[in-house]
Amino acid sequence: MFTGLIEAIGEARAVRRAGSEATLTLQVPSFFSDCRPGDSIAVDGVCLTITGIRGNLLDLDLSRETLERSTLKELKAGGVVNLERAMRLSDRLGGHLVSGHVDGTGVLKGIKREGRSWLIQINIDPSLSRYLIEKGSIAVDGISLTITSCSDNSFSVAIIPETTRQTTLLRKKVGDTVNVEIDMISKYIEKLISEKQGAKPKEPRSSIDKDMLRRYGFGEDHGNF
Repeated sequence: MFTGLIEAIGEARAVRRAGSEATLTLQVPSFFSDCRPGDSIAVDGVCLTITGIRGNLLDLDLSRETLERSTLKELKAGGVVNLERAMRLSDRLGGHLVSGHVDGTGVLKGIKREGRSWLIQINIDPSLSRYLIEKGSIAVDGISLTITSCSDNSFSVAIIPETTRQTTLLRKKVGDTVNVEIDMISKYIEKLISEKQGAKPKEPRSSIDKDMLRRYGFGEDHGNF
């Protein structure tokens, strides 16, 4: 489990393909020296297992599922990625709960300067957009961010100067792809309420709306929305 607070930027030293899978070698900072084989690490928001350590180099296996679902299939030697070690139970949860199980990819639609910060718009598949709400949390390339606005096929996030310094996000350009992990809590809520209503488990659209939430005890009189 991760928090979405990026600890460092790593560099891909080698990507070795083997059929539908691959092995990635990353160069990491010296303070990652507490990593051990078998530990989990988030690479651009994708949870991977460390299989080998040689000094500041980490070896990680990439499964077919990982390559098909994430931007790691595009990673080449020399590319840079966001890194976060798995959280400890004693850590402060400064971002939000991030599993490292990417739901899909998005495409950068716009990057706009706003004062000292940046506003980034990302297009995503409509099947994921139903889980998004304004001021909700989302992980983009492993970065815990707050949604400023959302529509049926896109969302926007504000990037503060500290995030631009500590992550790779502004090294991307319009048209580039990013990994997206939606807030896992929204998926649990949808499943629990859909089952209670007798809905089929794979509905194309969510049945969650304000009227439905009011019926289950959420409403303006309780300060929920």
